[in-house]
Amino acid sequence: MATPLSDSALSPSPLKTIAVVGLGTMGTGIAEVLAKAGREVIGIDISEARTAQALATLEAATARAVARGRLTEEERARALARVRTATDLTAAADADLVIEVAPESYEIKHQIFRELDGIVRPETILATGTNALSVTRLAADSARPERVLGLHFFNPAPAMRLVEVVSSVLTAPQAVAAVTDLAIELGKEPVAVGDRPGFVADGLLFGYLNQAAAMYEAKYASREDIDAAMRLGCGLPMGPLALLDLIGVDTARTVLEAMYAESRDRLHAPAPILKQLSEAGLTGRKSGRGFYTYEAPGSGTVVPDALTPAAGTSPVAGREVRSVGVAGSGTMASGIAEVFAKAGYDVVLAARSEEKAQAAKARVGKSLSRSVDKGRLTAEAAALVLDRITPAGSYDAFAEVDLAVEAVAEDLEIKRQLFATLDKVCKPGAVLATTTSSLPVVACARATSRPQDVIGMHFFNPAPAMKLVEVVRTVLTADDVHATVREVCAKIKKHAVDCGDRAGFIVNALLFPYLNNAIKMVQEHYASLDDIDAAMKLGGGYPMGPFELLDVVGLDVSLAIEKVLHREFRDPGLAPAPLLEHLVAAGCLGRKTGRGFREYARR
Repeated sequence: MATPLSDSALSPSPLKTIAVVGLGTMGTGIAEVLAKAGREVIGIDISEARTAQALATLEAATARAVARGRLTEEERARALARVRTATDLTAAADADLVIEVAPESYEIKHQIFRELDGIVRPETILATGTNALSVTRLAADSARPERVLGLHFFNPAPAMRLVEVVSSVLTAPQAVAAVTDLAIELGKEPVAVGDRPGFVADGLLFGYLNQAAAMYEAKYASREDIDAAMRLGCGLPMGPLALLDLIGVDTARTVLEAMYAESRDRLHAPAPILKQLSEAGLTGRKSGRGFYTYEAPGSGTVVPDALTPAAGTSPVAGREVRSVGVAGSGTMASGIAEVFAKAGYDVVLAARSEEKAQAAKARVGKSLSRSVDKGRLTAEAAALVLDRITPAGSYDAFAEVDLAVEAVAEDLEIKRQLFATLDKVCKPGAVLATTTSSLPVVACARATSRPQDVIGMHFFNPAPAMKLVEVVRTVLTADDVHATVREVCAKIKKHAVDCGDRAGFIVNALLFPYLNNAIKMVQEHYASLDDIDAAMKLGGGYPMGPFELLDVVGLDVSLAIEKVLHREFRDPGLAPAPLLEHLVAAGCLGRKTGRGFREYARR
């Protein structure tokens, strides 16, 4: 029978001596964090070369910390003196806590835990660093399941603040409290989670990475465009395919297999390309090649390969664009008008009435004034920009524009009616662009007699600040129309990414299933709003947590996009979470109504 974990065994005694089993990148990073925080560290690895490399890495890392003024030489010497290494698990005999960071294999981890049962003291806590395997299963196979838990650090451990503390139904609360206190003392942000594959951060992250891999595999967009779209469109530190290479394609496949085994959600079924790359030994940076090719194994420097896009201009010349018409009077329309005017284009800003058009131009004026106040623009330059914008109360004013960009309500019938009007008023050869984020571009094109001139040009909000434009070709779009928009994007200093005409394009097709899965976590009472938001900001480097973002975007807008994605792909995993539907039905739409997933002070 397992020995109960008593309060006296854990609570009064801080975790002073900690063994780290497995001295790869993660284990070495954890050892560094512990040593700098004053803990005695026993680094254990079966490979003598690995233990030697770990010590060399620690010496180099602490030397860099001294050079940057984060440690004194004396503090560095003391930290290094606290670390000793061994190649046998018996070295963990005196540890208060053992953190296992061995390869992500149940058999390997199980063997380590069984051996530790006969080595460590009864009160020693055993923590696994897994992010995919069952903590409960490891605990159940241990002699003392109440002392086994998960302690999931994020890579690189010295820099990443999130630590997921994973308890099973067998874990003693005192063990959880002890490691939680330790995480806080290490300067980390602990988040308590239950035992399921991926926990919070990876549970959301790996589904998104898997969809990105499938998107690339389907040849919907290039690897460079997928990665650029998510970096520039969502403010992420890395694109999904580059991140898969960093994590390891084989590791991602293992995590997804574990997630799919539990959820049976097709969105978690590993994309076949992950298996193909893994079995070919193309596991990412560590092998020197994955989705990208690297300078050498272990290097983060990408080098050109056969898939790297050729530099230079399009083989087809674009049409000349000197004047631009922007249709709409909202925030997006005025922002797009500002972007074109700043780039030197003459802009006609047209709305359904002269009053609305003048109000839209006034909004541009206020935006330019803010730029002047912040020193980004001179008053003279701002005045010149504003003078390039001509407001109009009728779309007839588009008669001579070379490019017409609509930015009206996200309603297909409204857009189709507008395109029918543009077809009548715009001169032959004018390019007609829609800024839709989720509706079929070809449906707008078919409302005209010249579908070959119609293309998607999806700006992101706020248009003056966001660098990304998704350029969406339909099966009818002419090559020179595509070339025109690419050239215009370069002139207005936006990064264009190419994608086909299907729901969500790149960014929304990857972003909104991730947001929907976060809602499902709350709906299932797995984690709180605050913990999920913290996990994604601290563990994933996201600028906003999913619930912060949902409330900013608007729950009604989010629901509409989720419905479009579900209708297009017919995947049950894309069905909008019922909690989202209920909040929208209740009028809780986010910040704009004062209440969404959180409550906000009304202005």
